[in-house]
Amino acid sequence: MAFRSPTATDLFLQPLARALSGTSRAAASRSYPASMQAEDALPPPARRHAAGLMRVNHAGEIAAQGLYHGQALTARTPEVAGHLREAAAEERDHMVWCEQRLAELGSQPSRLSPLWFAGSFAMGAAAGLAGDRWSLGFVAETEHQVAAHLDQHLTQLPAADQRSRAVVTAMRDDEARHGAEAMAAGGTELPRPVKRLMHRVAGVMKALAYHY
Repeated sequence: MAFRSPTATDLFLQPLARALSGTSRAAASRSYPASMQAEDALPPPARRHAAGLMRVNHAGEIAAQGLYHGQALTARTPEVAGHLREAAAEERDHMVWCEQRLAELGSQPSRLSPLWFAGSFAMGAAAGLAGDRWSLGFVAETEHQVAAHLDQHLTQLPAADQRSRAVVTAMRDDEARHGAEAMAAGGTELPRPVKRLMHRVAGVMKALAYHY
């Protein structure tokens, strides 16, 4: 059989299928951060709130898969494309952890996950077309905003929900490192209007994903 190079459609559909196919503990390359934390009995309102926050975090990880794969598709150099795909693989751990925690809370991921992936893939591809330095700067700013958002979630999660806290803390530490690595790889700081737009778009996603 003749070898066929992957098309742009393949490079979109394959990561989309992986992101939406459902996950399990075996799909993560690292151990579950909450494995050593006891499961406290949360009252129903607190459990629903924790699930809403973790659904937002899972939606963010679906978006990260789209973003990184979109950027890798349009990266100018193989080195930057490889850096982005490696980051996507590590972010997949976060997606698995969030989905596992949602299941523990008796909930499930956002029904709008295909939208989060597709929109982020388009933004990532556009960032890649702007050039590798801008694309890496986009990664750094995204990770900076995500780390700040996760810090907020640590103040909003129910005090007794130590399992969700363990997951969010591990994710936050990874996001901060990914942002620093992107700048060290040659990223350029984005203009302030772009940062504000990113923040607003993320706000819409968070508001919808909490409920849907």
